[in-house]
Amino acid sequence: MQTKLADFIKNSPQGEEADAILRSCVHCGFCLATCPTYQILGDELDSPRGRIYLMKQVLEGQPVTQKTQAHLDRCLTCRACETTCPSGVRYGALVDIGRAIVEQQVKRDIRSDVMRFTLRKVLPNAMLFNTLFKAGQAVRPLLPGSLKRKIPQKLKSAKTWPEAQHARKMLVLDGCVQPALAPNINAATARVLDNLGISLIRAENAGCCGAVAFHLNAQEEGLDYMRRNIDAWWPQVERKEVEAIVVTASGCGVTVKEYGHFLQHDAAYAGKAAKISALAKDIGEVLHAELENIERLLAQRSVKAEKNRLSFHSPCTLQHGMRIRGVVEKILVAAGFDLTVVPNAHLCCGSAGTYSILQPELSQQLLKNKVTALESGKPDQIATANIGCLMHLQTGTALSVKHWIELMDERLSGD
Repeated sequence: MQTKLADFIKNSPQGEEADAILRSCVHCGFCLATCPTYQILGDELDSPRGRIYLMKQVLEGQPVTQKTQAHLDRCLTCRACETTCPSGVRYGALVDIGRAIVEQQVKRDIRSDVMRFTLRKVLPNAMLFNTLFKAGQAVRPLLPGSLKRKIPQKLKSAKTWPEAQHARKMLVLDGCVQPALAPNINAATARVLDNLGISLIRAENAGCCGAVAFHLNAQEEGLDYMRRNIDAWWPQVERKEVEAIVVTASGCGVTVKEYGHFLQHDAAYAGKAAKISALAKDIGEVLHAELENIERLLAQRSVKAEKNRLSFHSPCTLQHGMRIRGVVEKILVAAGFDLTVVPNAHLCCGSAGTYSILQPELSQQLLKNKVTALESGKPDQIATANIGCLMHLQTGTALSVKHWIELMDERLSGD
């Protein structure tokens, strides 16, 4: 692709990166076949190739309209196009750059501005979100069905978090909404790792990974969250007290793994960010490296593998963002679960961070398609690897939806 970037961005780091990405695109159109929004809408401008053309025009200084913004807003950033692309186009990085420029040039209406501001201020603030969430649970019986489905019933408290007693230690990202919505996920992770001789520890002041603000185009705000986490983790990382930073929400995991990229031009944080990204591991990667030990534990405890049928939804951030495919499935099969075949498993469920709130119609159609696919194999329950997907899927099915690490904890503890 030939480019002629406008002076306002041509010689900037973002401009140089965008130019290189644009030039790698060969217009082949392979991405159209795997783009969820193009499959639903059938509009070239709602495909990766079409959006790349729109962003090229923006970067070359052509007029930017609300129509351009709408097409970019409708992108899920699922990155399925990156998995498909034979040229290795880094679409996710390009759309971050393109959206930020469009946000500066196109004024949103007040309703949209307020919604996005509220999401940026509430979701990453764990204390505020937890307070509002509990209030929502209190009035849940009085809400209409559509809202009631979005607020889970009162959850059981997380089970015991084991004391840090092992020589091997790993840090964990608490996250922002997960502790309130599913408090047992990280506790289950700690118990599973404790069985393997690894202590999972939390760092004070670490919280939101930064993805919420960053992908709502408040990018400097998102970078500040990233810097805060790096500061919280750095003392133990610098002293080499931990061997990994474990992330149990794949949406956060793909972000932490890219801290090095996001902060590459920050002289004070570039080196630290690269180190943090190198240490970041999805919990699936950690357990896959311990698979022989897991199998030994199951055999020693004579754990009977109940052949309950399980449908696994691999989040986009896991399979397309981090390129971790088949790893969780292998662990679940080794633990005795009977996995069903999921048609079109590469397609997004429609959660996509705040997408389900900001693009409800498209999100609901994707949810319906995904639930149909997940239920087609007649499973007893559904598992996934991201809190956003978990909550979204649960609103569309009567089956139980859990994080897969909770199922592993149940299997290892005999529950």
